[in-house]
Amino acid sequence: MKTFYPAVLMLGLFGAPAFAQATCEPGETVIKFSHVVAAEGHPKGEMATALAARVNREMDGTACMLVFPMSELYDDNDVMEAILLGDVHLAAPSVSKLENYTFQYRVFDLPFLFDDMDAVQRFVGGPMGQDLLDAMSDYGFAGLGYLFNGLKQFSASRPLLVPGDAEGLTFRVQASDVATSMVEALAARARQLPFEEVRAALQKGLVDGQENTWSNIYTAGFYEFQEEVTATNHQLLVYLVVTSKEWLDSLDSDVRLQFLSILGEVIEAANMRADGINQASRQRIVEAGGTVRELTGDQRRQWRSVMAPVWDEYETMIGVDLIDAAIAAND
Repeated sequence: MKTFYPAVLMLGLFGAPAFAQATCEPGETVIKFSHVVAAEGHPKGEMATALAARVNREMDGTACMLVFPMSELYDDNDVMEAILLGDVHLAAPSVSKLENYTFQYRVFDLPFLFDDMDAVQRFVGGPMGQDLLDAMSDYGFAGLGYLFNGLKQFSASRPLLVPGDAEGLTFRVQASDVATSMVEALAARARQLPFEEVRAALQKGLVDGQENTWSNIYTAGFYEFQEEVTATNHQLLVYLVVTSKEWLDSLDSDVRLQFLSILGEVIEAANMRADGINQASRQRIVEAGGTVRELTGDQRRQWRSVMAPVWDEYETMIGVDLIDAAIAAND
């Protein structure tokens, strides 16, 4: 039976134990999961912790999972090479980090493509979304599932109901060409900043607005400097759970099937939890005195129309079939 090393115990949000590293027994298949966030309080970290708990309990004696959070082993820029070298076996980078291998994941960045998370689920669960898991197979990678943080919302120093409301403003965006093109389509300015710098940039007025998930807007306190948040649901923040084909194929078939079954169940539960966290965060923003504005159907059509040139700009890179499948998922 596995034991845990208290020396590597990590503390959760309230000082309670959140994660303890397992010690693997001789003969067990060791599975190393490297990621860049905390073990608790983030969909990715909590999914990894939950996955390790189930693998170490249900596959005890056969497999043993070790989780390395907070870039303890690798950051998202280095982890893909580490996977191919066999130094780690699982990672969950943001799909925006995978452009060295494929531009197809940019479909998730296209603004105002998905109406809601139900549409996202229909797309990723359909044939095109499942095929997209293998978009990096030529490089030796196998996508195992999509992990959602949630849909992004715009906030600004003034109400944003129609695209013209954003004109002349400066918005913080991730290091994403698509996000920059999206903001520029609004006759606004895009400023790429690391997430940890956004709150200070809002407080000092270095940017006029930002775009992020409800949970990130709430937990990072962005709403304290952005009283107006518009429920735009304009982009998806998604991670890809990825491994190497060589390692996956090296597992005994029964071990591989059990592991993939557990992983699928854990990802599904994590995605349901992420949606609940986002809805709760939205409500907490309102309770804290923030204003959340909803777009009418006509207003949303205006935003989508303005974004048409952005879709056209990246259509060849992503693939028309993928974009059409994502649009169809809204019905």
